[in-house]
Amino acid sequence: MLKIAVQKSGRLYEDSVKLLKECGIQLNNGHKQLKAVAENFPLEVYFLRDDDIPQYVYDGVADIGIVGENVLLEKAKDIDLVFRLGFGKCRLSIAVPKNMPYQTVADLHGLKIATSYSSILQKYLQENKINAEIHEISGSVEIAPGIGLADAICDLVSSGSTLFTNGLKEVEVIVRSEAVLCANKDLSEENARLLEKLLLRINSVKTAKNNKYIMLNAPNSQLKNIFSLLPGMKSPTVVPLAEAGWSSVQTVVNENDFWEVIEKLKGYDAEGILVLPIEKMIV
Repeated sequence: MLKIAVQKSGRLYEDSVKLLKECGIQLNNGHKQLKAVAENFPLEVYFLRDDDIPQYVYDGVADIGIVGENVLLEKAKDIDLVFRLGFGKCRLSIAVPKNMPYQTVADLHGLKIATSYSSILQKYLQENKINAEIHEISGSVEIAPGIGLADAICDLVSSGSTLFTNGLKEVEVIVRSEAVLCANKDLSEENARLLEKLLLRINSVKTAKNNKYIMLNAPNSQLKNIFSLLPGMKSPTVVPLAEAGWSSVQTVVNENDFWEVIEKLKGYDAEGILVLPIEKMIV
């Protein structure tokens, strides 16, 4: 049985559990339950503190884990980053008081910087030849400059609203992070196979979210132009309509290109364009 560690609470918990369920894995995890066994896949789920997940995976207590890349880098355990999951995106940044003059990273010289990510910050300062004091704290990092505990902070930033509320401005981005799937380097042959099966499901879910299925009607005289816009997975599906000279075209369009493609399709006389979400997409 494959054992996976996920956050028991926090910003990655809901998306991690949602992903497993979207992969068709049924979990019966009641309130505050720290372990659950999937009903229809050989998977056991451990709900842990996010900071503990890399250690559990490294020790082999869990075979794989879902954790923020920032935590993976901070703990620096010898485990594999297997798959970037695309949710929980944020950045680890240095911030200073709004009224503090700041131009370059050299302005950090001599400052006291409060952070929960001392290892990542130390590496960054060394790489940039900055001599600054690191003050390691856990939680409520943003308040440190306001109470005289530090001159600056290094913490996770999503929207930046928390920094603004605490009179801080973001000046340096150290790491861009998202949820990742990590794995022990010494998986058994059986668990390696189970991981491959799970990755197939995860990849199909993530690919589906990045694409839309579209159907449209178009005059045959414009099909060549339309095909140049719609490569699809192999090539578009074309079905003749009852009305002579017209066809129905079906294909898949990447979310990032969607509106640009739709606008061009309208320019090629496409009509009745239907857009449908894709639940799973196996390529």
